[in-house]
Amino acid sequence: MSIARISKSLTLILAALGIASCSDAQPPIQANNTLPPTPAQPAAAAQLAAPRQSTPLINGNMPSLAPVVSQTAAGVVNISTLTRAAENDNPMFVDPFFRRFFGVPESQSRPQQREAQASGSGVIVDSAKGYILTNHHVIKGATKIVVTLRDRREFTAKLVGSDPATDIALLQIPTERLTAVKIGESDALQVGDYVLAIGNPFGVGQTVTSGIVSALGRAGLNIEGYEDFIQTDASINPGNSGGALINLRGELIGINTAIIGPAGGNVGIGFAVPTNMAMRVMDQLSRFGEVKRGGIGIAAVGEVNQDIAKENKLASIEGAVINTVIGGSPADKAGLKKGDVVTAVNGRPVRTGYDLRNQQALTPIGQALDLAVTREGRSRNVRVNVETPARAQGLRPEKVNELPGTQLASIPKELNGRGVYVLDVEKDSEAFQIGLRENDVLLGVNGRYVNSPQDVRNAIRDANRFVVFNLVRGDNRIDLRARKSATQGA
Repeated sequence: MSIARISKSLTLILAALGIASCSDAQPPIQANNTLPPTPAQPAAAAQLAAPRQSTPLINGNMPSLAPVVSQTAAGVVNISTLTRAAENDNPMFVDPFFRRFFGVPESQSRPQQREAQASGSGVIVDSAKGYILTNHHVIKGATKIVVTLRDRREFTAKLVGSDPATDIALLQIPTERLTAVKIGESDALQVGDYVLAIGNPFGVGQTVTSGIVSALGRAGLNIEGYEDFIQTDASINPGNSGGALINLRGELIGINTAIIGPAGGNVGIGFAVPTNMAMRVMDQLSRFGEVKRGGIGIAAVGEVNQDIAKENKLASIEGAVINTVIGGSPADKAGLKKGDVVTAVNGRPVRTGYDLRNQQALTPIGQALDLAVTREGRSRNVRVNVETPARAQGLRPEKVNELPGTQLASIPKELNGRGVYVLDVEKDSEAFQIGLRENDVLLGVNGRYVNSPQDVRNAIRDANRFVVFNLVRGDNRIDLRARKSATQGA
């Protein structure tokens, strides 16, 4: 099965990759970018045509990718999921008049639950721990996840954690006789490098396709929240998500995630999450079961244009422009200002605002970012700590006696946001039992908009028997209803 998304008049198909067959491991593959010379070429020409990656050989001189496939296929697995979905056989069953007139039982008017099957792929990245990387959308909503290995063994997988923002999920299975795919350095990729995609498109069976890296650092496609995609023309189709993008060394350099296809099929534009991003996400998923994202207090980031580059004496039209610095945030304390241009993070060049945003989001809370900053043509280095969302936004906590166990804060005016931020909820407190959680954003209480802790106090005091909290949690809108007696001071 596949998932379709529409972006810029094109359909973004999220796909599923299957198991690849495998033969005995081959010797290490030497790498370069060009096909080996034919026997007719002189030795001098052969030496000139040997950059970084070379196409593997078989039988001494016949070009073949079989050694790469043989080396990596055992580490690519098939993932099958079961999900439950609501189903109404007839929309008229929800009409009260229709039910009463025809005597339809109330139970038949309710949406029925049906089981749905889906399939995708995964890549074994740690055989000692049984870790498998796949896409979040492959296992989203699954009630059961089954992993099938190349040798047809099946395991029910444990979901260690999942991150919708990068579309990466981490599974775990028993470690008996597993073969992991070696992790490659995705930052070392160049446009034009040869790559392989291994998978099970349309359920036809194990399939290997080849192509090149068409582009790097693709972002702004609205496929995921944090984007830094490898683009490839290696054929990726529905049935390929979560599988492996492999270089000619037999190393994993990407997790195949999506395609652009106006008719739902491959047109040579596929996208993979680079391993350097996937592995940083995996590190947090293995430790916390989720990605705990912090920030440095930069509320808006823009792009460098020709005028900004000229004004700041930049060598190229690249970088991220800081448009807003929140007062009291780590960025403010480090001396960053509106208009500063960030050209590198931890020594890695920043080409766009997406690069800076991704680096913040993937850096664990408590670690530091070393920023190369240009201000009015002068360069400087700034070290700034990544803090929790509350500290990054310079929030000032307040205890609310009417909502015991919580610390609330107004959202800074620089964010132009509405609502009240929930900084902390003590476990087993009244607020915790009601259902409030850390990082929730309260938008309203009993139908009244709230923009400060005092607004929350007033709304609870004015309530009669019940209090309804309207809030945002992640991407979801939630309403929590509680008796006023569950709050102190009722």
